[in-house]
Amino acid sequence: MARGSRLLSLALCGLMLSACAVGPDYQRPDAAAPAQYKEAAGWRQAQPSDALARGAWWELYGDPVLNGLVEKLNSSNQTVAQSEAQFRQAQALVRSSRGAFFPSVDLSAGKTRSSQGTGSSNSSLSSSSSGIRDTYNAQLGVSWEADVWGKLRRGLEADKASAQASFADLAAMRLSQQSELVQNYLQLRVIDEQKRLLEATVQAYERSLKTTENQYRFGVSGKAAIAQAQTQLKSAQGDLIDLAWQRAQFENAIAVLTGQAPADFKLVATRDVPALPQIPLGLPSQLLERRPDVASAERSVIAANAKIGVAKAAYYPDLTLSLSGGYSSSTYADWISLPNRFWSVGPKLAMTLFDGGQRSAEVERTEAVYDQTVAKYRQTVLDGFREVENYMVQLKVMENEAGVRQQALDSARESLRLTENQYKAGLIAYLDVVTVQTTALSNERSVLSLLQSRLLASVQLIAALGGGWDGATEPVAAK
Repeated sequence: MARGSRLLSLALCGLMLSACAVGPDYQRPDAAAPAQYKEAAGWRQAQPSDALARGAWWELYGDPVLNGLVEKLNSSNQTVAQSEAQFRQAQALVRSSRGAFFPSVDLSAGKTRSSQGTGSSNSSLSSSSSGIRDTYNAQLGVSWEADVWGKLRRGLEADKASAQASFADLAAMRLSQQSELVQNYLQLRVIDEQKRLLEATVQAYERSLKTTENQYRFGVSGKAAIAQAQTQLKSAQGDLIDLAWQRAQFENAIAVLTGQAPADFKLVATRDVPALPQIPLGLPSQLLERRPDVASAERSVIAANAKIGVAKAAYYPDLTLSLSGGYSSSTYADWISLPNRFWSVGPKLAMTLFDGGQRSAEVERTEAVYDQTVAKYRQTVLDGFREVENYMVQLKVMENEAGVRQQALDSARESLRLTENQYKAGLIAYLDVVTVQTTALSNERSVLSLLQSRLLASVQLIAALGGGWDGATEPVAAK
């Protein structure tokens, strides 16, 4: 009874001591965060909430084909699949760390055959054979490490933070791949529109060439006008041919993003370019709330902070409580019987007295890793604010530019109409028509290029905000 009381008291002491944990408790590092953005009013400083549902932000573009492609990406993209597998590895490490808090139970059973020499060189073979002995053993052992200094708890804390960072990395990779697919799709649709423009232009230039040839036959215009018309037609046809490989590259990229071989994938041309989404004038600040890369960087800081505690716990002794018992016999018949039982129980303290500075070096290393992750977290926050500022000012400037470009296009179209009428009436030379046609086509293509840039900037802004601005509040749990 006295022995049992002492063991119980020792175990209780171990449990009470395990309430403490060496190493610093985590505090979120300060990061430079403005109260609002220069380019938009109504922003407030955010709190990390990357677990909020982002919703199907790509549906803002109102394209059913695009919606289907993104859904295919979500289920079949191989880069996302790699990140998902890494997250599952991190989850397994957390379960392994939790298992260290429980006792380990080992069961062993076996038979050994041994012999010991008689010590006499004159012993006969028969007498040596009589020294062979069989031993049957069955043993059950229980061992439990008391987490006196918090080494196991700090390890679990680090693994949980790493798993959460891996979950955020998965979300960041998925968002990145979605953004890349949407940008490729939008550029492909703008190329389809450019193709229709150049096809119509080629047809117009062919009509102009035919008219010029007729006028040359009647002596109204010279041969130089025919050369000018042919030059302009062939240049437009060359630009039209050049679009084919550009479209093929975007189509192949979309195929790979959706987990398909380019040879098995085809996007049929449509006559509509997805509409530019309407960006709200006042957006709630969701940068730190929605960006998974910011959340991943912060959780890496948590993991690095916890690992400092693990390193410092190496200075203290490990306390292990063990219990074992079983049966041992030289004969199989009465192997499992009361006289053959044995048992042992007791605590064990283990401590390194000298290691040549290895533990102090490890503490310094983990502290340096912590400083590194803090700097990375702060830089990630700064980069996030910079990206949002850049895309917002880009969209604002391009919106103003679009109005001016459209006015220039309207004027070029009107000038072309008047110039063609004058040429048909024989009032001007064809060279004047060529100049105006070139100017009109350049303005048409400039408007389309600007639309493409605005569409891409809108996708990049959505990604910089962490996946939209719909204000969804449904949490997404890390499994």
